[in-house]
Amino acid sequence: MRARQLEVFIAVMRAGTVTAAARMLNISQPALSQILLHTEDELGFALFERVRGRLRPTPEALEIFADAERLSAGLDGLRRKTTDLRLGRTGLVRVAASPPPALAILPRAFTAFRAQHPDILLRSSSAPIAAIVDMLRDGDASLGVAMDDRLPPDIEAEVIGSVGFACLLPAGHPLQRKTELTLADLVGEELISYRGNTRPADELGQAARAQGVTLSPSLEIDISISAVGFVQAGLGIGLVDALLPWRQFAGLAVRPLGHGPEFPIALLTSRTRALSRADEMMRDQIRAACSAVLGDGNRSA
Repeated sequence: MRARQLEVFIAVMRAGTVTAAARMLNISQPALSQILLHTEDELGFALFERVRGRLRPTPEALEIFADAERLSAGLDGLRRKTTDLRLGRTGLVRVAASPPPALAILPRAFTAFRAQHPDILLRSSSAPIAAIVDMLRDGDASLGVAMDDRLPPDIEAEVIGSVGFACLLPAGHPLQRKTELTLADLVGEELISYRGNTRPADELGQAARAQGVTLSPSLEIDISISAVGFVQAGLGIGLVDALLPWRQFAGLAVRPLGHGPEFPIALLTSRTRALSRADEMMRDQIRAACSAVLGDGNRSA
């Protein structure tokens, strides 16, 4: 199956009709149909059955679809890399980070790096940790920064710091009179915090059990920054990482969570891919930026 045939097959699988697939690929319907028919002829079996104007995948199509998607992703990555080379972007540093370090650490690291290496192109991606791992494996990122060090064995996780939790209170909330809150203070309150099966939720759950309290968020979030609007709207207290500069948001009172758990900030690399010299220099800047950000946070607390 050639690259164009692969592209057409995946588009039809995702779109379900020739019309929608042709629109996705910006080609004519007859051209797409011809490529599809030619592909089936070469393979020696049908990929789709025509049922009431839609294309229903055959068992054979379903069998090869996952492999086709992996091949397509690899080709896309190759195209991006060859484009970078053609445009002279051989000095390119790709960093993927979960949202808190992307907002709190990378701006400082990138600023320091750019001052010393103005001609090296920087590329930042904000993503959940599962996507960061995939990007490191595929070569779409050389460095990752995440708030978890429980990674697969092919990913190196260097812990460069740790961070606790903060409580975001709606303006005028009675608990605002306290300079520090504990988990016990939050019992019975409407909480906005992380969904289950995430590192922060696990750490909070263990700490709550150890302290003999029960916490149950009434509003679950995937990323801490999304709590801001909910707290500002008065939907509850945000129990989130203390890494982000929360005091810059209006309509919030920020209080540290005392006697609470901490979780790691980890610098991630692939064990199977060598770092370029530029990657290594950026890694040093991320370490320094993390140390500086955590130091600033301790002073402000």
